[in-house]
Amino acid sequence: MSEQKTALVTGANKGIGYEIAAGLGALGYLVGIGARDRARRAAAVEKLSAAGADAFGVPLDVTDDRSVKEAAELVERRAGHLDALVNNAGIAGELGPDWTQDPTSADFDDLRAVVETNVIGVMRVTNAMLPLLRRSASPRVVNASSSVGSLTRQADPGVDVGPVMAVYAPSKSFLNAVTVQYARRLAGTGILVNAACPGFVATDFNGFHGPRTPEQGAATAIRLATLADGGPTGGFFEDDGVIPW
Repeated sequence: MSEQKTALVTGANKGIGYEIAAGLGALGYLVGIGARDRARRAAAVEKLSAAGADAFGVPLDVTDDRSVKEAAELVERRAGHLDALVNNAGIAGELGPDWTQDPTSADFDDLRAVVETNVIGVMRVTNAMLPLLRRSASPRVVNASSSVGSLTRQADPGVDVGPVMAVYAPSKSFLNAVTVQYARRLAGTGILVNAACPGFVATDFNGFHGPRTPEQGAATAIRLATLADGGPTGGFFEDDGVIPW
């Protein structure tokens, strides 16, 4: 088993996921680039390798049991263990005018697809990677959430939380709740599990709106993926600190 620290980042072929992988690669991690698209995955690995990172491609569809199982087997063959899992892959669902998702006319198939990726997919990947994480001296799990998943902020009329997003926002609230349950279940094992908000980042996810760069958006996830032993677990964080549930 390699002594080099190893990370797997899902949805890592572009945007924030790519920058998380790049940041971990710069810190000396062997980084698995989890992505569905073969060409984009290969291009990301090539770009990271050219920049000096030690990266390898991981074919991965978080909604598919077989794909996730094979991804775990690939990471085991390549590294034998996993020190950091960053569950970054996610989808927004169909958006109406001004990014709205009206709960009174929600498409339930769309809702199911978003939850399948943003919540069940995270659980599917995490469970498959747990045996590898348990082989690490300092295992970390980071779930890519969003401040729109904060019920406290969403319910506060004095806080500008943007448009009503009745599919995407609740999926992140669900993910936050799942994060807490993993932290509770894994308490005492050394596996730290936290949720990270990247902020409003300009990527193709939102039509390249937003004041933050993907590099800035990756910072919190990288910090949580590299926490020292005894660091927080079961928390929800952004650059400025803890986000209220």
